[in-house]
Amino acid sequence: MRAAVSIERCDGRYLGRGAWIEQLEGSSAPRNIVIVEFPNLDKAQAWYQSPEYASALEVRDQALSHNLILADSVEAVL
Repeated sequence: MRAAVSIERCDGRYLGRGAWIEQLEGSSAPRNIVIVEFPNLDKAQAWYQSPEYASALEVRDQALSHNLILADSVEAVL
């Protein structure tokens, strides 16, 4: 819940979370994926550096391991 509040404060929104993952190639084997959209790169970086997100990390780091990536200007292909 702490991460969700920090995301909202930086105008972010969840596009997907909790998805089932089947690894088809590569060596990374995530068990869960969360996708968050921010209006721009500055907002995403502000969220990542925010005290609210740091507080969420304290709890999350005790509960699970994770990887985090930031992608700029990802466009939907229809």
